[in-house]
This record gives sequence, structure tokens and C-alpha cells, in this order.
Amino acid sequence: MTALAPQHTVPVGVRRAAPFGPNLFASVMGTGIVATAGASMPGLRTAATYVWALDVALLVFLVAAALRRWTWSTVRSQLADPVMAQFWGAPPMALMTVGTGALLLGSDWIGLPAALALDWTLWTAGTLLGLATSVLVPLRMIGSGERAFAGWLMPVVPPMVSAASGALLAQHLPEGSARQTMVLGCYALFGVSLFATMVIVPQIWQRLVQHGLGAASTVPTLWIVLGPLGQSITAANLLAGVSVLPGQAAFGVLYGTITWGFALLWVALATAVTVRTARRGLPFALTWWSFVFPLGTLVTGTSALAVRVPSAMLSGVSVVLYGVLVVAWVTVAARTLMRG
Repeated sequence: MTALAPQHTVPVGVRRAAPFGPNLFASVMGTGIVATAGASMPGLRTAATYVWALDVALLVFLVAAALRRWTWSTVRSQLADPVMAQFWGAPPMALMTVGTGALLLGSDWIGLPAALALDWTLWTAGTLLGLATSVLVPLRMIGSGERAFAGWLMPVVPPMVSAASGALLAQHLPEGSARQTMVLGCYALFGVSLFATMVIVPQIWQRLVQHGLGAASTVPTLWIVLGPLGQSITAANLLAGVSVLPGQAAFGVLYGTITWGFALLWVALATAVTVRTARRGLPFALTWWSFVFPLGTLVTGTSALAVRVPSAMLSGVSVVLYGVLVVAWVTVAARTLMRG
């Protein structure tokens, strides 16, 4: 399989040494978000649960393959590469996406206690790994002289996924100090990702303005910007459902609505650029998974916002976006299997 990272910037030696990279876990993220987003769609719960089961199998397969193929030397070579290192954000998000699916959907099959145990385990592992990538990967980039691309967001998005997933877990904690601590921790994780995103996105825009789009294989990564936007809307409004602080609901609606507007602007920009590039030729690579998970976070964010602000418009948009998400997932999954 081709790498999720832009091919022209990855040293040949790194590709040969580590053909099985952390970028492959983007397929788990994409499949998982189709399942979790489907949980809020009317009439799709059973189908979404089957997609979650498929995602569990995919995660198990990739983790087993990683344990068999990765050595400390392999991991170091991946972290040493300025592009592949960014995609170490994918494994923690893959873990937490599967865990959230267990709580939202898998509980129908395995029972709530088992679903909670699985979600807590994957959330804890994903949060710890995600905090590590949020520090270590940006630290590796200091003084590197590398130009920013949208993949730089990958290692800093996991804490936002932790915030959204943690909000669902907090609902199952007893009222009191434990729930409050969990919610406060989720807001702290929210802040880690939000402010890191605010630092990185302007650099991405500056590169686009000054240096252009670059190779066609990098164009799908522009959709990654939707990841922290959609996930933050989701997190803010899910946390509003676990009220332990004054003003949580108001913050979720205000922040969510403002960010949702910018997210739609980015969808328009990314769509225009993608269509223009496709007309000239957009070769398939695993970068195409960038079309899936980020768009899925916008679906979950729109759905979560619609719960806080009962709106036929928001509900309708979430359904339309979910339809686009499913088409994107089927297309990318099929092309991946053909290429694999």
C-alpha cells in the first residue's frame, strides 16, 4: 500500500525500512467514524453496529501486524521522518474511535458493563499515547526547517478525541468529584488540541498562499483541518450534556455554532481544490482516508449541536453530510482493497 504521508517528501530509505506505518490506522479511524456517526442517524443503528464490528476486526488485525513487524528501530525511523512522524496521531485516535463505538453501539451486543470496560481501556491507552504524540512530534519539528502541511494536525488532534470520548464516559460516572474531575480533565484535553490547532492552521494557510498546493497526493490532507474543527464541536456539546460547571450548555452552543460556520467554509475551499486537482489527475494513495474521518467529525459535531439546539436545518445537514461520508468511505475502502 502507498503511504498516507505525501510520497515525494518521504525518503526512500524510510519507506523501505517501514512499509507498515502508523498511517494505516487512518483506515480504522475512517471506518469507526462511519459507525459512531451512524449511531445518531434514524434507522441506521443496526447497520452502524455491523460497521463497528468490522472496525474492531480491522483494529485487531492492524495491531497484531504492528506487533509482529515493528521494532524499536522501525519506530525510531518513522519518528525521525518529518512527514511519517505526524501520522503517529492515527493509532491513538483509532483506539478511541473503536472504544466510543463500543459504548454507543457495541453495548447492544456485548452488554453495557463490557462495553464500558472496553471503552475505558481504549480511551486510557489512546489518551496517554495521544498526549505523547502532542508533545513529542511537535518537539521533533522545532528547528527542522520543514514546511507545514495539514498532516501536522494529526499528532495534536488525539486530545480532542479524548475530550469527546471522555464526555460520553463521564455520563456513566456517579455524580460528585469523580464526574467533575473527568469533565475538567476533558476540558483541559480540549484546550491542548484547540490551541495547538490555532498555532498550526495559520502555518498551513501561509504555506498554501506562498508555495501552492504541492503534489497532487498531498491535496486530500487539506481535509484534515476539518478533524479538530468537527471534533471540537462534538466535544463541546457532548461535555454540555454532563453539566458540572455553570455555562457549559451555552459554551457548547456558542463555540459550536461559530466553529461550524468556519468548518463549512473549509469544506467549500477543500472541495474546490480537490475538484480542480481531480480534473488534472488525483492518483490514489492512502491520503484519500483524509476525506473520511475529518468529514465524519463534522457529522458528529453537527449532530451533537442539533441536540443542544433543536433545529431541522442542523438535523437535515447532518443527514446529508452522513450520506456524503458513507459514499467517501465506500469509495476509499474499495480503492484501498484494490490497491492492497
